[in-house]
Amino acid sequence: MTPMDEERADAFFHALSDSTRRDILRRVLAGEHSVSALAETYPMSFAAVQKHVAVLERAGLVTKRRSGRESLASGDVEAVRAVGAMLTELEDVWRGRFAGIDALLADTTD
Repeated sequence: MTPMDEERADAFFHALSDSTRRDILRRVLAGEHSVSALAETYPMSFAAVQKHVAVLERAGLVTKRRSGRESLASGDVEAVRAVGAMLTELEDVWRGRFAGIDALLADTTD
């Protein structure tokens, strides 16, 4: 991974490390929501929800646009796919380690 990829991975996984942010992401992937409507669904202040959305936006998982006085958030499916690709890459490394261990065990039992 390049340093830029590493920074992007850090931002993704930081954004996804919080259950409220994961829930916000699920909602905005299903359809565009105003930040104020999102804020009504959580037992926290509007400002707190706004900060959660900002973390998701900095990670590239959410985009925002203005419509009058409303700030509308929507999920970026391609960014979520990029997170999935990173996890698949890590899984491939993990599976490779197990394949190596299996090969070593096969050699010692012969």
